[in-house]
Amino acid sequence: MRKLENSELDRLNVEEFKQREKTPICIVLDNVRSLNNIGSVFRTADAFLIEKIYLCGITATPPHKEIHKTALGATDSVAWEYRKNTLVLLEELKEAGYTSLAVEQAENAIMLNDFKIEENKKYALIFGNEVKGVSQEVVSGSDLVLEIPQYGTKHSLNISVSVGIVVWDLWAKLKG
Repeated sequence: MRKLENSELDRLNVEEFKQREKTPICIVLDNVRSLNNIGSVFRTADAFLIEKIYLCGITATPPHKEIHKTALGATDSVAWEYRKNTLVLLEELKEAGYTSLAVEQAENAIMLNDFKIEENKKYALIFGNEVKGVSQEVVSGSDLVLEIPQYGTKHSLNISVSVGIVVWDLWAKLKG
């Protein structure tokens, strides 16, 4: 086997990305503090044609050197918007037909591997602060809570890893 060169990958340019039909998912970052995590989320969103990223509360916004370092240009392709209040945003997304899914460990959470995608639905995936997770008020305001099954000794995953796992899982279920 031979590794492919970047020129062989047949990737979209930014304009082609913007014109392409998007996956009916948006990502909501609820008070994420790590600029590297934010940049990584942009790259994941680009990889799976995510509609939009909402950067809420203390979550930093582009342009920023540390976000750019991990986003590698995805801040130019992926639509994003800053919102001060995550709960207000959730209400607007619900009115626009999104089902809000907080990714958190909570009572009555649905394990990600058990979650069933519904056709013709749009989803808002909410990820929280690296230490405190998704705030309780946002968890309470969400339609459902998804939990990533974990089998080791640790109680959490890095947010950018969590985004990658959940987005891949939902994308695969949508395309499957």
